[in-house]
Parts: sequence; structure tokens; C-alpha cells
Amino acid sequence: MPRGVGVLAAFEEPAILAKMEEIHVYMLRCADGSYYVGLSTRPLEQRVAQHNAGVYDGYTVRRRPVFLVWCQAFAQMDEAIATERRLKGWSRAKKEALIAED
Repeated sequence: MPRGVGVLAAFEEPAILAKMEEIHVYMLRCADGSYYVGLSTRPLEQRVAQHNAGVYDGYTVRRRPVFLVWCQAFAQMDEAIATERRLKGWSRAKKEALIAED
């Protein structure tokens, strides 16, 4: 299973847990072998299914099917956005090294 952060252990109150949104930065391998990096507040299974269904016109719509190859969960949106931007600037080799770490 892809890596994540252990923020939920810090809360004992179920009501607090129910209100928390988990934010994921994720990487997909596309059918043409390229990589797509994205961010989602939805469950990743749902987001990957949307990519594969072509729900949104964009990079992956002509590169289906796509496969989830890496993800990381964040509690703070600003951290997730910074990570997404950083990964988008990485070379293919660096992205593959990150995937291999999991």
C-alpha cells in the first residue's frame, strides 16, 4: 500500500475523525508509459476511476488506461500542493526512483 501520514492516531474523538479530509498527491502511469501527478481530496479509487472513464478532459483522457503507482496522504493542503508542484518538475528517472521506494 502507498505511503501516508499517521495523523489520525492523534485524535481520539470519532467526530473529529469524521470531519477530517485526507488529501492525496498521487502519480499515475499512463498507457503510453508517461506519468501524471495530481492531487485529490476524493477517495483515490474514485479519482483513478474518473481518470479511466475520461470524466475530465485533460492529460490522461487520451492516455488510458492509467494505473496508480504512488501516493502520499497529507493533512494540510499547502503541504500537498507544494509536493504536487515539486513532483511535477521532476525528471522521469526521479519519479521512477520514488515509485521504486514504495
